[in-house]
Amino acid sequence: MTVSNGTVNQKQEETSSQILFYLNGSRVVIKKPDLDQTLLQYLRTTAGLTGTKLGCGEGGCGACTVMVSRYDTVEQRIVHASVNACLCPLYTVDGKHVITVEGLGTAKNPHAVQQRIALLHGSQCGFCTPGFVMSLYTLLRNNPNPTEHDVEECFDGNLCRCTGYRPILDAAKTFAEQAWKAGTTVNADGTATVRAKDSDGAAGCGVEGCCQLKESSKADDAGCCGARGADGGCCKDNKQSSDNANGADAETQSVIARFKKYDASSELIFPPFLIRYAKGTTALDGSEPHRRTLAITSNSSASWCQQFFRPLTLDKLLQLLAEHPDAKMVAGNSEVGVEMRLKRSRFPVQIFVNDVAELQHVRASESEVVFGANISLERFGRELAALVEEHGSERTQTFAALRDNLRFFAGRQIRNVATLAGNIATASPISDLNPVLMAAGASVELAAAGGERRRVAMTEMFTGYRRTAMRAGEVIVGVAVPFSVPGERMRAFKQAKRRDDDIAIVTCGLRVRVDAQGRVADASFAFGGMAPTTVLARQAMEVATADGGAVWSDQAVLTKLLDAVQAELRLDYTVPGGMAEYRAALAGSFMLKFWALTQTDSAALAAAGLHADEMDDGLGAPHEGRAVCRGRQEYATVSERAIVGKGVAHASALQQATGEARYVDDMPPTRGELHMALVPSAHAHARILEIDASEALAMPGVRRVLTAADVPGENTWNIFEDEEILPTTHVHYAGQPVALVVAESLRAAQDAVQAVRVSYEALPAVLTVRDAVAQGSLFAEERVLRNGDVDTALEAAPHVLSGESYCGAQEHFYLETMGALAVPRGEADELDVFASTQNPTETQMVCAAALGVPANRVVCRVKRMGGGFGGKESRSVLLATFAALGAHHTGHAVRAMLDRDDDMRTSGQRHPFLGRWTVGFDDAGRLLALRMHVFSNGGFSHDLSVGVLERAVSHVDNCYRLGASEIVGRIARTNTQSNTAFRGFGGCQGMFLLESMLCEVAEAVGRTPEQLRALNMYRAGDVTPFAQRLNDWNVPLLWERLSASSAFAERRAAVDAYNASSRHRKRGLAMLPTKFGISFGVKFLNQGMALVHVYTDGSVLVAHGGTEMGQGLHTKMTQVAAETLGVPLSSVFISETATNTAANTSPTAASASSDLNGFAVHNACAVLAERLRPYRERAPDASFAQVARTAYLDRVSLTAAGHYATPDIGFDWQRGTGQLYFYFTQGAAVAEVELDTLTGAHTTRRVDILMDVGKSLNKALDIGQIEGAFTQGQGWTTTEEFLYFPRGPLFTQGPGNYKIPSAMDIPRDFRVALLEGLPYDSLKTIYSSKGIGEPPLFLGASVFFALRDAVLAARRQQGVDAPLHIESPATPEILRMACVDQIVDRVAIPAAQKEGKIPFAVRI
Repeated sequence: MTVSNGTVNQKQEETSSQILFYLNGSRVVIKKPDLDQTLLQYLRTTAGLTGTKLGCGEGGCGACTVMVSRYDTVEQRIVHASVNACLCPLYTVDGKHVITVEGLGTAKNPHAVQQRIALLHGSQCGFCTPGFVMSLYTLLRNNPNPTEHDVEECFDGNLCRCTGYRPILDAAKTFAEQAWKAGTTVNADGTATVRAKDSDGAAGCGVEGCCQLKESSKADDAGCCGARGADGGCCKDNKQSSDNANGADAETQSVIARFKKYDASSELIFPPFLIRYAKGTTALDGSEPHRRTLAITSNSSASWCQQFFRPLTLDKLLQLLAEHPDAKMVAGNSEVGVEMRLKRSRFPVQIFVNDVAELQHVRASESEVVFGANISLERFGRELAALVEEHGSERTQTFAALRDNLRFFAGRQIRNVATLAGNIATASPISDLNPVLMAAGASVELAAAGGERRRVAMTEMFTGYRRTAMRAGEVIVGVAVPFSVPGERMRAFKQAKRRDDDIAIVTCGLRVRVDAQGRVADASFAFGGMAPTTVLARQAMEVATADGGAVWSDQAVLTKLLDAVQAELRLDYTVPGGMAEYRAALAGSFMLKFWALTQTDSAALAAAGLHADEMDDGLGAPHEGRAVCRGRQEYATVSERAIVGKGVAHASALQQATGEARYVDDMPPTRGELHMALVPSAHAHARILEIDASEALAMPGVRRVLTAADVPGENTWNIFEDEEILPTTHVHYAGQPVALVVAESLRAAQDAVQAVRVSYEALPAVLTVRDAVAQGSLFAEERVLRNGDVDTALEAAPHVLSGESYCGAQEHFYLETMGALAVPRGEADELDVFASTQNPTETQMVCAAALGVPANRVVCRVKRMGGGFGGKESRSVLLATFAALGAHHTGHAVRAMLDRDDDMRTSGQRHPFLGRWTVGFDDAGRLLALRMHVFSNGGFSHDLSVGVLERAVSHVDNCYRLGASEIVGRIARTNTQSNTAFRGFGGCQGMFLLESMLCEVAEAVGRTPEQLRALNMYRAGDVTPFAQRLNDWNVPLLWERLSASSAFAERRAAVDAYNASSRHRKRGLAMLPTKFGISFGVKFLNQGMALVHVYTDGSVLVAHGGTEMGQGLHTKMTQVAAETLGVPLSSVFISETATNTAANTSPTAASASSDLNGFAVHNACAVLAERLRPYRERAPDASFAQVARTAYLDRVSLTAAGHYATPDIGFDWQRGTGQLYFYFTQGAAVAEVELDTLTGAHTTRRVDILMDVGKSLNKALDIGQIEGAFTQGQGWTTTEEFLYFPRGPLFTQGPGNYKIPSAMDIPRDFRVALLEGLPYDSLKTIYSSKGIGEPPLFLGASVFFALRDAVLAARRQQGVDAPLHIESPATPEILRMACVDQIVDRVAIPAAQKEGKIPFAVRI
């Protein structure tokens, strides 16, 4: 434990208005910095370092991660910390060294971290990649020899939406000590040392599976290993000794063999000057700057912060507080920064307190430890771990509870800067730490100017919502936490929507002291999330201590405790935050866990029917702890083609990993460039009475406020022309843009938005699909598939069951939000629109129509997107049009980039679906008849909802014979954003409705869902409800092979045995098939085009109609071109997708882009290859460059256009005739989960996936698509809950309350294989490949159905016979409340008490 003093030199008492720091090794001095500017804004706009990305602006995604290093004068060491630059005020980096992704390496000379993540497929869209790179880099700077567990944990503050995390983790774990196999170790400085010989006399080279470790008769010295590899080669050559070798392993080892070794000694050093600067020992003669108290006054009256102070001593801090009693103290800025951005809170005077060394000491006495108020939570965790190690568990029960609690406190980037005092002073009612500190009997030390000091017990600290007992001018200087005494036991518990980096739903600290006779001598039970403040459950405490102390092992005491907790902590149905019953159930569940975990009498546990090992880790983890993720990928080695099929890395992966890849907002500003912000509607449905922009227009820097009257051309758009670009008379959802502000800076535009006055007349609104159906709020379109006489079949069926299935919305959460930059060319109405869009052609056409100019004057350009997933197929068009309008009216370039909350409010989501069904079946569960009415929530306009509905209706059958069937689909009109395309495009929703129904049928006949799936599965040659014969039908084979390879039968028996012996933890197992039709539903969209240029130096430039959003489309297209032309892959390049080189393109969607554009590229290249064939034949030894130049000199065109139209397809929904899909991509998955029935928390233990992707164009990229899609599907059906406030505004507006899966949510054992070696008699695609982007997503629902299986086991144990109905997503709340037990019964709110009350939030 460090107790040394920091040095504060007298010269530090002077004040300064400049900050000094180092950036990637170079000194930066800023005089009077912008007090409102974050480090991220400085890096991107001032320093021009755009590799650091803005993903959310609230520290919840990690895209903005940088490393900030400082010299800690208390610990007397250099500290490297990963930090969210979006929350880091620029003024806080004084005296620090900031390293960004650009400071590590370049694409031509990457850092080892960048290289490994890129080459091992850890970067798809690439927007999150710099953040992952910097988190891993920081870990290695602190610990060059980490464990695999360390590696995984370092990413708990980083999100990725593309990869499914597995390849990132695998790449990162090559730095872990376990990865250096067979005689190779990593030294303290990060370099590798090869041991001379292992125990068998062989040495290793550092590559896993090194052939030096294999017996060999070869004696020559070829290669790194003396030719001990196969065929006498080196292990790094990866020559396969078997035709059946796993191509995935071979390709991975080939990549690993090219890795740079990590050498920590070559890293950028921490500038020695900054050590002297921090210590206050810089030269006194004025030759060196020295550290001073900062006192800065803003130059602008519009600044949100007008005065800023950074004291270096406690006395100075107290003096400043006395002078500015209303000042806002800032430490980690994790709370203040979010309030300023999301709530637009203003704090005119701010005092940064993290550089006061006196607040960072840790002092231990015999009875307590006083932690300095401003130690970071990361250091707090280290100190706690050291205390537990030093003093043993008996004296450190509280410290251990706090340590465990911190494991899941926010993300690492937040813990690195957030402080202990900051967590207390914010007085959050859902604080993770405050209940533990309160129950422990901790107290805070307060100080004020004049030397006054006092202690306040944590039990007295919170006086109301977000209010504390601190007086004006007081500051927390320390937190005193007592050592535990004999007989004392303590635990901390927390439950959140997602285990990592999430705020608590309920949290608590529970402590009891039991005397030698087993009676309770003292008890303290503190809860968060159950009241406006952290509260003590005093009734339960009285139960424990009454009558001289209850006998703690007495089961009757447990019953009384549960009764007391439920009585005291009961919540009203309308409670802020919602989930009233669940939160009350958690309080009881935590008390039950605590009682069981603190028992020393095993007989007492047995009498209560409890098992302590099932209760361990009350923070929501499985009792065995968090296992390290393991993955395995299997596919055959490609031998029949030179390039196509090989698992080459994403073409832009290195640029993405080094921060060089440019996205829309990374483009340098043009001269006079302006910024745009949107004026949102305050109502879900209202008549616009007046828009008054006069106040906004008078604000400095504001150029224009645009309304519908300013649209010079067409003000309607989308396929059905039923949506206005800007509303004229009515708004139809809360957040709908009603006006656009154009200003000289983004801040000016956003400030002006608040000054635009809009008067409304509110109108009734409808939000949910059920309400819309009940009110008849439906669009006119209907889609119907009828086969056979359903009424007769239902009458004849031995069993008939009716019910509902439901699946909710899902936010795309692409890491790069919607963005566009419109740049006028200054003549002839020409306009370049740089957009993050999947649909350049529609962007071009709508912009042109809105401006009233021909389409040939507008060029839409797309370099790449930071994710799309369908969300940028149509809704992105609107923002690009807004930017175009701004550019048209101002004559300047206009940049429009949405903040995360604006994006989520306006962009549309996956359609929620409701299915109402009646099904007939026999005793075995064979389906005989089905009538299903399908309703989607389309939002306020059509957008793509008809297409989504058609795919849903045509995928209800999934892989099964339905018997006589009638499937009717309608679209509900609601007052939400217009819901839109999302990976799966309705297909996964249709399949989910049917699979949910099938589970209920299985219950009814007493069989498993898997038995019914196999029983009802299509066979080859069967015909679907849309009259399409199933050719190349491989699902039965997939089912059979996966059942065997996953050991499904054996694991089913093991799961059942586990559940029979475990009361409060249940495992579930599910096996799920899928078929996904590939083609656009609209026939004319099934075409692709390409333009290919061959240059005389032999290089090839390809343009095609598809866009790159991370799926690797450009990479595949370059492979097709190189294969067709017979040139190296390195010779082919794709620059961008633009409407002046690829005109009239279809959107990149429907998983058809490789098919459409691949054939178009192939056709163009085939023309060129044929033109060049005579020249190659004449000079067979000539290089391609020589051949191209010869042909050019012979006046042969080296440019060719290619076109492709999908044959055979075209379905008539009115007649029910034609071919709807060109083919089906097929697959199956097995998921195994473990569920904590007391909290609803779960872990996905293992997933096995087997996919039929035809003959893949790039097997490694396809594996990545499978894993990424699966993870999205898992999130859709588990953690991703989309909520609205009842009056219409969106509640889930960012990562703070919308939870996509994190790296720790993916399967702990993740196995993916491709089905290969089959003939495809009917497949007519490019190289017989199949689309893969969307099909695997539904397999993620296997986790949902495995959880359902676990819940069924829990209910059966409790004797609950009622049919189980669970809707998606299966959040912890849904799962816990479905596990009916006495606690759930206790907390149930009677229906009469809910009648007429408005809930806090509405599930959409």
